Amino acid sequence: MKMLYLKNSLILSIIFLLITACQPHEKQQDVENSTKESPPNIILIMADDLGYECIGSYGSTSYHTPNIDKIASNGMRFENCHSQPICTPSRVQIMTGQYNVRNYTKFGELDRTQVSFGNLFKNTGYKTAIAGKWQLGKGQDSPQHFGFDKSCVWQQSLDRMDSLGQDTRFSNPVIEFNGKVRRFQNGEYGPEIVSDFLCDFIEDNQEGPFFAYYPMILTHCPFVPTPDSKEWDPQSFGSLDYKGDTVFFKDMVAYMDKIVGKIVTKVEELGLSDNTLILFTGDNGTDEPVVSLINGVRYPGGKGRTTDNGTHVPLIASWPGTINKNQISSDIVDFSDFLPTISEAAGINIPSELPIDGISFFPQLKGEEGIKREWIYCWYSKSGKLKKLKEFARNKEYKLYTTGKFYNVMDDMFEEEPLSVDSLSENQKAIHKMLSEALAKYKNVRN
Repeated sequence: MKMLYLKNSLILSIIFLLITACQPHEKQQDVENSTKESPPNIILIMADDLGYECIGSYGSTSYHTPNIDKIASNGMRFENCHSQPICTPSRVQIMTGQYNVRNYTKFGELDRTQVSFGNLFKNTGYKTAIAGKWQLGKGQDSPQHFGFDKSCVWQQSLDRMDSLGQDTRFSNPVIEFNGKVRRFQNGEYGPEIVSDFLCDFIEDNQEGPFFAYYPMILTHCPFVPTPDSKEWDPQSFGSLDYKGDTVFFKDMVAYMDKIVGKIVTKVEELGLSDNTLILFTGDNGTDEPVVSLINGVRYPGGKGRTTDNGTHVPLIASWPGTINKNQISSDIVDFSDFLPTISEAAGINIPSELPIDGISFFPQLKGEEGIKREWIYCWYSKSGKLKKLKEFARNKEYKLYTTGKFYNVMDDMFEEEPLSVDSLSENQKAIHKMLSEALAKYKNVRN
């Protein structure tokens, strides 16, 4: 397996060099030929540890998310979007358009032989930036290596805690600007710093096109007061408790929504709305200590689990004039689909040599039929080790693991009672066969 992985890495390194060798003006000409108007700006926002049950437009009654709900009412909401169960696997998948079976190495790392959506956009003439949480390699040039002209990120070269064991992401944070560390000490708030950076990037590049990727710092633990909380302490240098008190999770969701509103307002003030695609999602399910209400039903967070509450995340899209208002899609999508979707929206041709697993849902955004997935696939091992692997294929109703366990996840969300294969209906047998074939497709990819 190691030799095959090294071979694949060498091939991808060659592909990367070929892509970066292309001159931007040549790529830009391709874009101009493939789109009638100027290429759109793309803003991809991904909240940290936020399941779909936390958003009002999905039926949440535990939190107040008016800005995100407004994006949904002005555009399209997907009811069946699934991430990986935890952060790094999701980040690798969304950035490369590939299932983890192909290119996941270990937690906190994106293999430097990979080609990200940042590389694709940068090499097509887009101005690119990333702001928020990195956690994908400690190299000083890591964000730039993966195609981002500008970066303002937390947890790049440094760990999440300082030498005193204090978390460094929220009050008086430690943030890295284009690889240079800066320690804040005057009551600043990490999520405000990185979102201000992103807003400045949008304003500086309003002539476009630009691609802004915002993997948010909120709403990940420690659960602590925000500047809008009465308990906010501007003199705190970070929590010593990893989890904190979930009572503050509600304030963190509200502040997350406030920041999303700030970015949308910036786009509107600059008159860029009609040429800007905004996508909002979450990187995995809500953390386990948090229990929310959705449509009046208690819903525990399932971060780190392969059950629905670990992978079911919001996906909301807005692009006035292109995406009609108040649209709802029941199509099932996953994180491998984002790269081909935003590439199609931008008129970017993905090199055929890249083994992309995702299917673009851009046609659905425009109100067209598109290619409707019959299934999605998940290869999940936080450590990257096979002994910890969980692997399954699923559609909206059923899920089949490589262990043979088969669940009706609509009726059994927590997967407590596997179905007996010997007593399946004809329809269930057909679905079982389809999911078995999906799993077989990836059987020898990593072995």
